[in-house]
Amino acid sequence: MAQIDAFACHMRDERGLSPVTISTRCERLTWFFAGLCPPRDTLSAITVADVDAFIESKSKKGWTRASLAALSSSLRSFFAFAEARGWCPSGITAVIESPRLYTREGIPEGPGWDDVQRLLVATSGDRPADIRDHAILMLLAVYGLRRGEVAALRLDDLDWEGESIHITRPKQRRAQRYPLLHAVGEAILRYLREVRPRCGHRALFLTLGAPIRPLSAPSITPVAHAHLSRLGLTLSPRGAHCLRHACASHLLASGFSLKQIGDHLGHRSANSTLSYTKVDLTGLRQVAELDLGALL
Repeated sequence: MAQIDAFACHMRDERGLSPVTISTRCERLTWFFAGLCPPRDTLSAITVADVDAFIESKSKKGWTRASLAALSSSLRSFFAFAEARGWCPSGITAVIESPRLYTREGIPEGPGWDDVQRLLVATSGDRPADIRDHAILMLLAVYGLRRGEVAALRLDDLDWEGESIHITRPKQRRAQRYPLLHAVGEAILRYLREVRPRCGHRALFLTLGAPIRPLSAPSITPVAHAHLSRLGLTLSPRGAHCLRHACASHLLASGFSLKQIGDHLGHRSANSTLSYTKVDLTGLRQVAELDLGALL
């Protein structure tokens, strides 16, 4: 859609937003326009009722208030851009409402580390899809990578002699180098030797069937979602990002500091790390079981 493309250029060239933010907002807008029934020929035909109905549909599907607020923000930003260019009547932006959020609302939900290990065992078979997905899930869970960071990996990012992996952090506009853990390296090597199609693409992860092309960031989420669902886990959301939560929680439970966890996840601010480690449930249970009388 030409208007979404123009909005993407505006966010990149005039607002200087990161590629991850731009991609996420454009993805949400694509969902919105694809869900309009009947389709609209022009932006001026879209009403606030259409926006409300879309947000309500996501709420009924179990989206959290934080996710709905982010969705509303993306729609407001786009329609403000559209109004400024005369593509639609002014006023719709002002009446797009977001759910009320509270400080530190919503404990991030991720699978326990036992479930992560079950997930990795479940994908350690011989099916081509499992071999590829096993390597992807290892990167998501062990390094806490975002889906876009996994999709952006290239063959050149793997330094086999130096036993390291180069991660591009588009959200922070920088790169990090990590030790390539043996188990992760073995999973990637098996994928490269047995499954990855022979072609000219330099992206690490590719589709397995024709047409052969690099996996996109949005296509990483269904990979995680499908395997988590097969284990019977009912997380919300149940996708690639919940494995990032699992990684952070596991590091916290292992005694690492917030600074160390933030460095591992590629955060610049300690506040970003707090969103993954708001409550140490295991620690709280230990406190609850403590005989406080013995401390007096």
